[in-house]
Amino acid sequence: MKKFGADITCGEMAIEQNLINGKSSEWALMKRHVSEDVFGVQVAVKSGFRATILAELLANEVNCDFVDLNMGCPIDLVCDQGMGSQLMNRKNSVKHILWGMTNVLKCPMTVKMRIGWNVNKPNAHLLLPEIQQFAGKGVCAVMIHGRSRLQRYTKLADWEYIRKAANSQSEELPQLPVIGNGDILSYSDYEEQMEKEGKNMSTCAMLARGALIKPWLPTEIKEKRNWDISASERLDILKTFVQFGLEHWGSDQRGVDLVRRFLLEWLSFTCRYIPVGLLEVVPQKMNHRPDLYFGRSNLETLFASQNCDDWIKISKMFLGNPP
Repeated sequence: MKKFGADITCGEMAIEQNLINGKSSEWALMKRHVSEDVFGVQVAVKSGFRATILAELLANEVNCDFVDLNMGCPIDLVCDQGMGSQLMNRKNSVKHILWGMTNVLKCPMTVKMRIGWNVNKPNAHLLLPEIQQFAGKGVCAVMIHGRSRLQRYTKLADWEYIRKAANSQSEELPQLPVIGNGDILSYSDYEEQMEKEGKNMSTCAMLARGALIKPWLPTEIKEKRNWDISASERLDILKTFVQFGLEHWGSDQRGVDLVRRFLLEWLSFTCRYIPVGLLEVVPQKMNHRPDLYFGRSNLETLFASQNCDDWIKISKMFLGNPP
């Protein structure tokens, strides 16, 4: 992502209990690549007590520029333990967690959340003033994804509500910048939201699925263009991903298997991309799932396949036959 212009990067969500118990696969999520000059780690926690223990571990063992508290994950396994989006229903726990972590961490904190649990009863605008109490004491920004937990990733992200929540902050406390997230898949999507006025709205945005589908999206945003990237250029991106994976996990059979696993998972996102040169209407929208089509080359057609057998075929180009 740094190669394609991302200014700030953040690791994948890690679970508090797994980190405290020393699970190696969870601690791997805390590692930064040498290219990541501004890097954060994201954690899911459920209580102030455990959050404080975790914060001490992070302060002593992790090289990061900020720690992000996840209050947005919609996965049942996470929510059922009182973490992720479920934290939005536990205001007192949120305050205990932030109090404990900001008093121990040596770096700033951010908070990521959704608009609420239910789209009919959004509560981010009620939580933001509570989080604002920690502005200037460690918390430096809030990210809001424009969907509820029950929506998960269906319907369109509600950026108007994000702006409403950003404006709900108390005038008596330091203002927190609010970074919006949701449905940005092109530079015009980004500009559409940035051009709309909103008090306390940041001039940057958080990219998530859009960057999985189009890792070159930050370049498009900065250069204000729709990049009709070639199939060979996309192949080079995959090659770099595999090289990074082998550097991290090693080139033995276990390392190769892990790289293949994550590559296949990523290909389930990249296949959603429709080349600019084939679009009837530019740009592609996030909720636009492509019909089957033939690309301008055999490789471009292969990249468009939603058949997992074809994803395995692509992985063979870099990693050989699976065991």
